[in-house]
Amino acid sequence: MKFSKAIVTLVILLNTAFTGTVLYIFYRVGAEPTTLIGAWFGFTTVELWALAGIKKREIEKESNNDERGDI
Repeated sequence: MKFSKAIVTLVILLNTAFTGTVLYIFYRVGAEPTTLIGAWFGFTTVELWALAGIKKREIEKESNNDERGDI
């Protein structure tokens, strides 16, 4: 549980830092790295979805074990 919360927090912090950096680059250069932005946010989104899927399966497994009494 703590690991997944750390990963979510890290992704939020990295996305914030990335956004700030891209805004700075856009301010200085006048062009945005469109492909890099799409790739970065695509990567972080897939990572969060995968983490959510793992957590969902863990919760379903615990729920099934509780219903059967396999605690």
